[in-house]
Amino acid sequence: MARPTNKTALLEAAQTSFDKLWQTIDGMEPQVLSTPFDFSDQPSKKEAHWQRDRNLRDVLTHLYEWHQLLINWIERNQAGERAPFLPPPYNWKTYGEMNLVFWQQHQATSLDVAIELVTVSHAKALEHIETFSDQALFTKQYFDWTGSTTLGSYCVSALSSHYEWAIKKLRAHNKACAKRLSTC
Repeated sequence: MARPTNKTALLEAAQTSFDKLWQTIDGMEPQVLSTPFDFSDQPSKKEAHWQRDRNLRDVLTHLYEWHQLLINWIERNQAGERAPFLPPPYNWKTYGEMNLVFWQQHQATSLDVAIELVTVSHAKALEHIETFSDQALFTKQYFDWTGSTTLGSYCVSALSSHYEWAIKKLRAHNKACAKRLSTC
């Protein structure tokens, strides 16, 4: 799917990828979904998230927290409060530490609550996008608070691109379980 360049494509990409995420989840065996993620035997999976996220709840709460980053950033800046996308003390070099804090905050969150959180926050993010014009979403520096990029680019990153990341992770877990059929 091409990277969106207008509001219609942005909304469509977000919803299509979100639906694809749920199709992926619904297509997985319950035993696989309840088996902890384990990518330790896959040296190519070096990024921290491969070790951080241990189950579906972890993936869904991660998506929820990134929705919250987007929603809060938009709301605060639209209200006239100059706010960065990543909350202090984090920046684009240290956001992995922030993701770990998100993970820690949700260790007591149930899967049912995680599903509700991500579903509601997805809808809220789309509602925010609806309020902007194509120009506001896809003109670089249209808002001074987006820096040198576009609001739409942030939306793609927090929504459809993140959903594709989650789908990739779930498919890798499904494949790993198939290889270890007796333990999944």
